[in-house]
Amino acid sequence: MLKKLIFIFFISPIFLMAQHTIKGNFSPPEDYNFAVLYKITPTSSLYIANTEIDEKGDFKFELDSTASQGMYKIVYALPQEEFNFDIIYNAKEDVSLTFNAEIGVNFKASIENTLVNSYTNSMSLISQSIGNFYKQESKDSLALQAIFKTQKETQIEYEKVAVGTIASNFIKANKPYVPTVHEDITTYIANLKKHFFDYVDFNNETLQSSNFLVDRVLNYVFGMVPDEDDEVAIYKRNIDEVFKAMKKAHPEIKSTLLEVIWQQMVDTNFDSVANYISDIYLIKIAESLKDTELVNNLKLFKSVSIGVKAPEFDVLVDENGERTPVSIYDLDVAKKYIVVFWSSSCSHCLEEIPQLQAYLKGLNNQDYKVIAIGLEDDAYQWEKEIAKYPEFMHVLGLGKWENKIGRSYNISATPTYFILDSEKKILAKPYNIIALKEYFEN
Repeated sequence: MLKKLIFIFFISPIFLMAQHTIKGNFSPPEDYNFAVLYKITPTSSLYIANTEIDEKGDFKFELDSTASQGMYKIVYALPQEEFNFDIIYNAKEDVSLTFNAEIGVNFKASIENTLVNSYTNSMSLISQSIGNFYKQESKDSLALQAIFKTQKETQIEYEKVAVGTIASNFIKANKPYVPTVHEDITTYIANLKKHFFDYVDFNNETLQSSNFLVDRVLNYVFGMVPDEDDEVAIYKRNIDEVFKAMKKAHPEIKSTLLEVIWQQMVDTNFDSVANYISDIYLIKIAESLKDTELVNNLKLFKSVSIGVKAPEFDVLVDENGERTPVSIYDLDVAKKYIVVFWSSSCSHCLEEIPQLQAYLKGLNNQDYKVIAIGLEDDAYQWEKEIAKYPEFMHVLGLGKWENKIGRSYNISATPTYFILDSEKKILAKPYNIIALKEYFEN
């Protein structure tokens, strides 16, 4: 789903007669509690209704005559940007479906949705046949030509059947590259990549209102990756090609899709690729859209990326019997530093900080020093807690989430870890104590 959607909620009595229904079943039923229905446009998401999922996993939405045709989305868990799926509603028919997290959504009733389902399944089977042919290194060129002939004819037939439907937008946009002559695997993959976006209209509002464009660009960036050593260079090249493919798209669409790719790179710890996206493309687009919040977030992330020098702050050290503030840049007490942002009111922190202490004691390695920054509303509980960790260097960050040090490190949750080298460059950003242990063990 495209990000930055404006969610508008209308809670009012419905006096109009129901016209059609969207109903279905979630399995296993014990994993689901509610379902929320939204009408999606390229710039907004309009709340339609919500319902409980019963003990059998069944749910039902009744739509009245005011429900217009277009793209809808069912959210079944939080965060809603992650746990949802698309539905085509043409205001002419009921929709019936089943959903399982491992299998996905399967439509039982609705010409539009079953058409897309059938098309997707058919083309997937053909793609598997092509993959199997090349995997077996078969030399039977006539057999390969027959598979491609089936692929071409299947696309043509589905396009004919879908004329005049909303589903037609997806079937046309997904039209695959089909060779006209026999191609070896290397040539075929190169052409598949070259023509990946040939039929994708980034300004198509139906595609913009669905997951299609997001899925398409992510599949290209992460799927079109040959077996080479330099993964970072491949990702950058793929991003360049995605940007070229959507050059005619509205800046807001470019911004949304690039931000999705950027977030994926952040989540997979490819900081250099995330910063490449922001430096080369995204900051300029965000500035043209006057999206200062996005610009600031991108710059803030870069300032605490792997490989850069960590933002400066002071720690108190004992000098001649006095506690003296010293910049971490001037600190020379270890070869590596573990900077952990925590809080004495954070339950996860109170579980993980003792584990961190025990783990480092077990290593019995003097190369590491912990700098624990407590993001606190007041100092009372913090002072009691830090007494348990005398070997750590402690910093009090009053103001909690508004604390200057925490904000400079882009802290939005505790505990958050950074590993610095002796020059205070960021080596890693483990997301929890388990990841931190894995970093040291590897």
